[in-house]
Amino acid sequence: MRCIRSLFKSLRPPLLTSGLLFAWVASAPATSAPPECALTLPPTIEQGHLVRGQLSPGCTVALGERDLRVSDDGWFAFGVDRDAPAEIELRIRSPLGSEAKKTLPIAARRYPISRIDGIAPQMVEPPPQLARRIARERAALAQSRQTDDPRSDFAAPFIWPARGRISGVYGSQRIFNGVPKSPHLGLDIAAPTGTPLVAPAAGIIAFTQPDQYLNGGVVIIDHGHGVSSTFIHMSRIDVRAGQRVNQGDPVGAIGATGRTTGPHLHWGLNWFERQLDPWPLLPPPKRN
Repeated sequence: MRCIRSLFKSLRPPLLTSGLLFAWVASAPATSAPPECALTLPPTIEQGHLVRGQLSPGCTVALGERDLRVSDDGWFAFGVDRDAPAEIELRIRSPLGSEAKKTLPIAARRYPISRIDGIAPQMVEPPPQLARRIARERAALAQSRQTDDPRSDFAAPFIWPARGRISGVYGSQRIFNGVPKSPHLGLDIAAPTGTPLVAPAAGIIAFTQPDQYLNGGVVIIDHGHGVSSTFIHMSRIDVRAGQRVNQGDPVGAIGATGRTTGPHLHWGLNWFERQLDPWPLLPPPKRN
């Protein structure tokens, strides 16, 4: 198996590891908030990021007009789209009723083009008679990502769910058999069928299905506050819906089910409906 070091250097954007994020959060509170509300955020936010922040207990925050869940110890999260605008706005409110706005600059990213040949034609353009099945399966996934659970499992540093070659990165334009398709909104880790897959962070199993048409074997882990991990193309599923998993617990195995040219894990990170990049949450990958 090829070492992923060179791919890591060429593909990974300049992002903070989770350890650096939490060191900054602990030591550098932001100032654009009511005096009663110490606000901490990452120093840099890019398109595709999951943003994890913290407020003084009792304070609340909204992203535009959307109120965010805040845990008892002040943790909150929100997602920034792949093509988010240059600025977004938070509104912070104190228990005493004062309010302040904070404008956050969003750094733009450049996305590579990914060409994939050898996909079966019926997978690139599924037959019309399968449209209803695909729509039902997509709707089931979307519904499973709408839970706004008060757990803040997302606040802890994440780990790699599997080891292997990085074969696809977030945001890249996918071209299947020469036909441009939607951007690739996840991280792909190529490894042999049967390679173990573990939970990158603690959570509750929100969804499992072994045989979706495009995705094959699917598992969704809910990490709280609308943050979830979706694993697809799995050859084996070792968990059940409603089960609590801790970081590092077995989830199943990598496979080549659904639309794929070979065995790999596709890991999608979501904040509700927003599809985000898992890589910024992770430490540098280990050498194979």
